[in-house]
Amino acid sequence: MSNQETRSQLSSSSDCLNEVASVQRINARSAEIGGTLTVNRVLPTRQRRMIGAWCFLDHAGPARFAPGEGMHVGAHPHTCLQTFTWMIEGEVMHRDSLGNEQVLRPGEVNLMTAGRGISHTEDSLPSASGLHAAQLWIALPKTHGHCDPDFTHYPDLPRWTAQRVKHSLLVGSYAGYRSAVQVHSPLLAMDLESTQGAALELDLDPRFEHGILLLEGELSIGTEVFSENQLAYMGCGHQSLKVHLAPGCRAILLGGEPFTDEILMFWNFVGYSKAEIADAWRDWNAGDARFGRVTGYQGEPLQAPALPWRA
Repeated sequence: MSNQETRSQLSSSSDCLNEVASVQRINARSAEIGGTLTVNRVLPTRQRRMIGAWCFLDHAGPARFAPGEGMHVGAHPHTCLQTFTWMIEGEVMHRDSLGNEQVLRPGEVNLMTAGRGISHTEDSLPSASGLHAAQLWIALPKTHGHCDPDFTHYPDLPRWTAQRVKHSLLVGSYAGYRSAVQVHSPLLAMDLESTQGAALELDLDPRFEHGILLLEGELSIGTEVFSENQLAYMGCGHQSLKVHLAPGCRAILLGGEPFTDEILMFWNFVGYSKAEIADAWRDWNAGDARFGRVTGYQGEPLQAPALPWRA
């Protein structure tokens, strides 16, 4: 998935505090990403730019569409980040400039490391009639920001049931389980699903800031009720959290150590300076070999919007 907003603005990770006095409520906004699919964009916002190294979060669906419609995202670039896609419903074909071609199915994760530069496409399969997924970007620390691009598919993840809640560990470690997904910052991501409802006590790492995004249904934290496409953010220092999941609730728990490197984001680029962003922008629009070509893609690549500053 990509950011296809034509009036894309530059955002900096340094303009939001990591600490908040209580639970912060963040509402998603709608955005279009390709085809007939509209997503709910949760990060970044003016209220919250990042949760650890998680710097971008889209919730796509649940959506229904006619065969042949759905999500169709043309070739677009990324730099200095990892794209992380968690599929709940539907099937999507990933193709990238490294030559990878991989169908992502429910319960699986695709992780693409952009490093110095990569391009890719994402398309719902022609037979698909629905889609439900979460896609996040992970900012790479400066030590890994310009690494070689890479792609890995993870079909098997740790899963267990506790306190009447189905847990799927996507990133990091929790309750003695560890995900094989390879990231470069201390992070956590876990899918939580309760069909009958449950009172759940989560163990939290006090070094991490955390967020819980409601994918379906409702949950309560104390007297605060959060509904679909609302994020509950908590700063560092919490060792546990009691939440009440309503019947039919599904949420994703995110966590990570506060990210110390300042990053800038513009369109589909992450960088550590305006000059880096401008270089990537020029290279992409010029068709530079840095981003390669996606084999099997017949359309025109997406064009980056104009920079909001003079480069």
